[in-house]
Amino acid sequence: MLFYSFFKSLVGKDVVVELKNDLSICGTLHSVDQYLNIKLTDISVTDPDKYPHMLSVKNCFIRGSVVRYVQLPADEVDTQLLQDAARKEAAVPTR
Repeated sequence: MLFYSFFKSLVGKDVVVELKNDLSICGTLHSVDQYLNIKLTDISVTDPDKYPHMLSVKNCFIRGSVVRYVQLPADEVDTQLLQDAARKEAAVPTR
């Protein structure tokens, strides 16, 4: 739940999503769900020569299981808050 809550706080921010097939998509984070599926709007591909068929796509839905990395704007990430939340989640005993 930590990552889900974190990504929900980034809705409306520009991100770069790198997929497992080496496709990198830049866009505005529109929504994210509990499976970390991502919806991006106003997208562009970082390598349009390699993926010319993606030039006409403006919005996309990305299944969470195909995401390799999500690059976030550094000024939008509160690392102290994220570390504190991770510690709290790790301290909760599992059933």
